[in-house]
Amino acid sequence: MSPVIQTLADLVRINSVNSAYDGGPGERELATYVQRFFEMRGIQTEEQEVFPDRPNILARLPGKDSSRCIILEAHMDTVSVTGMTIPPFDPVIRDGCLYGRGSCDTKAGLATMMHAVASLKAEEIIPPCDVLLAAVVDEEFSYRGVVRLCEGLKADAAIVAEPTELRAVIATKGVLRFRITVHGKAAHSSKPHLGSNAISHMARIINAIESDNQKLASKTHPLLGSGTCNIGVIRGGVQVNFVPDHCAIELDRRLLPGERVEDVIHHYQGLLNDLTQGQSDSADGLSSKWKAEIEEPLLLVDEALDTPADTAVAQTAAQVLNGMNLDSTPCGVPFGCDASKLSRARIPSIVFGPGSIDRAHTVNEFVELDQVEQAYEFHRRFLLAFT
Repeated sequence: MSPVIQTLADLVRINSVNSAYDGGPGERELATYVQRFFEMRGIQTEEQEVFPDRPNILARLPGKDSSRCIILEAHMDTVSVTGMTIPPFDPVIRDGCLYGRGSCDTKAGLATMMHAVASLKAEEIIPPCDVLLAAVVDEEFSYRGVVRLCEGLKADAAIVAEPTELRAVIATKGVLRFRITVHGKAAHSSKPHLGSNAISHMARIINAIESDNQKLASKTHPLLGSGTCNIGVIRGGVQVNFVPDHCAIELDRRLLPGERVEDVIHHYQGLLNDLTQGQSDSADGLSSKWKAEIEEPLLLVDEALDTPADTAVAQTAAQVLNGMNLDSTPCGVPFGCDASKLSRARIPSIVFGPGSIDRAHTVNEFVELDQVEQAYEFHRRFLLAFT
């Protein structure tokens, strides 16, 4: 195996399932590996605490112009291994691919960035500007690693590792996750007219949201298409012989650049208001009123990424890809990642990495090794070309 593939295999062997999932151990062991990798090569590192014993690892390679900086950022955590059909931490190589949890998302990207920086140090090549490699925690749950990284951070460009099949991504959708709760009235199931069935009312809300989803197609982004809304969780009721007084759904709304969270929430609140208005008590004086609300705090808010194609980071990426005979046309992807937070910190950012997002989080996750080698070469060339 080449050095970059060997490092990728080492990373996959380390269980770094996010602590939010199935009692995962978190990123501590992997962070130690990354830190030692750079220290053994004489590259300065530091820990940036995010959670107790879950730090970001920062490695800095000085450049000729220390007033300028390029950031290479990759997350260390993975999703759960529940349901996987392959050994999650046994990096098996078969048919030109390496299998294992995190191989594609996004330990392959991390390995290529690590070796790109290390190769310049080993060859005593000083890049045009400082290079800061940031291996961060918690991307797969609440983005706290990159949020901590961005505190007081200044840089001229950033590349965020995610599986993009070696395409330079300049636009990603944002995400808004929130919960809608219906409050009804409990009663015995033998006399349902005495209650107000929260599940039945929620069914009306779900139908209204499904109808509303068709309107999302009327607004599109040239690289991202339209926004989407998915109802992913529903919970309600206590037992079968109760009229349920409570039901909740959780929604995942993918945002386009320019969509404001407050406007989206206001829109869904309007749907709820239309369904609940005009209620009155029944003829026998019993109240069957119900209410629906959007719960605070919102579950997750992440803005979209929309980096102009004429920025230096996008232009340099296109030039490097063109020189490697790879597709240099900038593109967009429907998923979100750490890049939007760096962009919000006024750091022009793109997303790039080996592998396909279709392999990420799957039961047999894998990454193509030829793409890993090409991604390593891309990062190395980029660091030498960005001025």
